[in-house]
Amino acid sequence: MRSLPAIVFLAALPALGAGYAPRADLDAGRYLKALGDAEAQLKQEPGNALAWAAKSQALIALVRLPEALAAADKAVELQPGLADALLARGMARGGAALQQMNIGSIGKISAAFNDLRAAVQADPKLVAAWMSLGLAYEQIPGILGGSSRKALECAQNLKQVDAVRGELLQGTVLAMAGKWPEALPCFNRALAAAPGDPEVIYGYLDALGSRETRKVLGSVPQKRLQIQEAMRFLPGAQSRARVLTAICDALLDADLPEDAWRIAKGALAGTDAPSLMRLELGKIAARSGRHPEEGLAALDQVLREPLEGGSGGYGTAHWRRGQILQGLGRKPEARAAAEAALRIDPKDAKAQRLLEDLR
Repeated sequence: MRSLPAIVFLAALPALGAGYAPRADLDAGRYLKALGDAEAQLKQEPGNALAWAAKSQALIALVRLPEALAAADKAVELQPGLADALLARGMARGGAALQQMNIGSIGKISAAFNDLRAAVQADPKLVAAWMSLGLAYEQIPGILGGSSRKALECAQNLKQVDAVRGELLQGTVLAMAGKWPEALPCFNRALAAAPGDPEVIYGYLDALGSRETRKVLGSVPQKRLQIQEAMRFLPGAQSRARVLTAICDALLDADLPEDAWRIAKGALAGTDAPSLMRLELGKIAARSGRHPEEGLAALDQVLREPLEGGSGGYGTAHWRRGQILQGLGRKPEARAAAEAALRIDPKDAKAQRLLEDLR
């Protein structure tokens, strides 16, 4: 699957503070707004655990994990039983552990599982906690506590709370396990119940384009289906960057980079998250080798302005710049871009590989 980030599925949150309800923005992927609102709330009320939890979840989506963990720790300290605080800390710990995946990450993984399990116990209706716990069970190796069986149990529990998200989680887990024929009916049920839901569309197209699905379908049939499904969703995508980037990714995977470029560039003026579309243009340029100068210009603008969450963060923008510059033969600049990505995250494997290639 393309995104770990997976641990960043967020869903509806009841309003726990008078007049302050951050979950709608987090659920819609408006992470910059959620972060700004949380910080404004904390200026007025520094002891608001919900605001600290919301801040943490926004920072996770922005790939600022050390800050996210500090904010989550503060939320748990202020209100130890708050499900949203436990969820935030579990996601932050899990994200940091998955970045490492070495012997030193075992304790973090165990702690993340403990937090996520505590979150669903504290609030069995907290959709995001079931999503995060289920995805963590599937992504973590069995020796460290991962289990497809437990992941699917989370999906069944989630169906009792939110049938659409439950089907999405079940389909995602089955696809990650290489069981596309079993996953497809789950995605179809989710799409039928919520045909315009950006997370459902993104999750479905992401799973369809995965290596695991390619092993089942074969490369040519997979690409054919990616094109068919991307074009099916395009008319209803409107201005939603999350859907548009999934469509462009599918077309890029299916060897149609010019179609992906045309859609991304055409959507830029009216999209709800221009930074995500500019990052997508950089991705298309980096992977296809086409439109390199325009791709660089798009990424340069991404790095000058606030970048919406759920995108891989500024480190990804630097890495994509490095790829384009490498293709142009501008090795010193490419090295500098890879090094910039590693300053943001010293454990960024993609940037490390790029730097090795440039030596």
